[in-house]
Amino acid sequence: MPSQIEQQLHQQLESRKERSLLRRLVVIPETSADFSSNDFLGLARNPRLGARFLKELNSFPTHTPPLGSTGSRLLDGNSRYAEELEALIAGFHHAEAALIFNSGFDANVGFFSSVPQPGDVILYDEYIHASVHDGMKVTRAGVKKAFVHNSLEHLKELLQTVRREDQQQQQQQQAAKGAAGAGASAGLSGKNKANNYKHRNIFVAVESVYSMDGDTAPLKEIVDLLEQFGAYLIVDEAHATGVYGEQGRGLVNELGLESRVFARLHTFSKALASNGAAMVGPKVLKEYLINYARPLIYSTFTSFSNLASVKSAYQMLIAGETIELVHKVRTLITHFRTTINIPPHISLLPSTSPIQGLVMAGNARVNALSHQLIQAGLNVKPIRFPTVPKGKERVRICLHSHNTIEQVDLLIRIVEDWVQKEAQEQEVGAMVPLPAILDTTATTARTSNETPIASVSSERSLSLSTLSASTKKLTIPSKL
Repeated sequence: MPSQIEQQLHQQLESRKERSLLRRLVVIPETSADFSSNDFLGLARNPRLGARFLKELNSFPTHTPPLGSTGSRLLDGNSRYAEELEALIAGFHHAEAALIFNSGFDANVGFFSSVPQPGDVILYDEYIHASVHDGMKVTRAGVKKAFVHNSLEHLKELLQTVRREDQQQQQQQQAAKGAAGAGASAGLSGKNKANNYKHRNIFVAVESVYSMDGDTAPLKEIVDLLEQFGAYLIVDEAHATGVYGEQGRGLVNELGLESRVFARLHTFSKALASNGAAMVGPKVLKEYLINYARPLIYSTFTSFSNLASVKSAYQMLIAGETIELVHKVRTLITHFRTTINIPPHISLLPSTSPIQGLVMAGNARVNALSHQLIQAGLNVKPIRFPTVPKGKERVRICLHSHNTIEQVDLLIRIVEDWVQKEAQEQEVGAMVPLPAILDTTATTARTSNETPIASVSSERSLSLSTLSASTKKLTIPSKL
């Protein structure tokens, strides 16, 4: 007989199944056309990358690293090979230093759990990745507050509130010291009597390209704004690395902002067809993370084979071997957006990235359209509530260098036919067919507990007490 916990787990799974939210591991048929993966440049299938990778592997055992990591980075997992790769990555991204983590998730958790000092402030885009949320759960920062997605106005309001609170605190401390020092010698006046209160550090977390919408952050405007308030910008370049910037250096590079951004996260698992990530920034940041980032300290480091894969991908970027692939992807993006014809009630999200989204309200609808595309041999996933806000469900279409114009045209035709058929069936009161369980659904929730997403805009009016208070009642989405 199943134990109590087994029964409880089963009930939870049944509840999810009834809501068409049950997740399953699936193997995508090799014959399917890829419109879902993050392999934007097709490097996971690229013979040139394969050849470089095999060459790196064949260098074993002439180098120091064994095949396996053998331990955490601080014990036995470090090697000259890893340090030379970090130097290569730092140089490529025009940064003082780079620190490799086992994943982008680990890097974000490590940064946001350790770098903000006691009482500091973290302001983050409401669509920030779940890993940032997990880092903030154990951060020492005193305030964690979301701003409306890509809203410079709301971000400015929050920055002004923080600095206004700082000024009030400083004035209160000055007044208290003044009262306590009444009658003291003149030597305590002037600058010697200045208070010890320090303005809080403000960290602002954004992504250069957001994985669910495919849109880009207004980085130039954000940097200009933050410099007025002495705030630090952290940019997650996961979906921009390899696709934007000179030779794939990212959107921060493309906009000429590298020297004005405190830290950037470049992941290897998207366009670079590898695993892991590097946090790039000042040398002191690297040294600090080595000492305080728990995901780095207490995890076995990645293996030599993975480091070799990362190095091979960066060699391709440096050699300019991905420039043609980027051009092909951008050609497909333009073709898709200028060719597809959909009615106004279905929204094509504004995106210049390989990530394109067709928004239509309702989990049932996006399930049905995705099912139609999968049946036609096109791997396209539905993104459902609560992964995205209710009413913003969509099918997420990723374009790649290994896609063809013919495949894109087939996708467009199926979408247009499905939309037309749905409209006709709705006119006669028919239901759009919905598969009972869709095994190939997108699976990462934008919130850690998958509770319904609250509106950020409803919490925009702030005061000294509200900004300093706990913000647990605000549930914010976070991307894949």
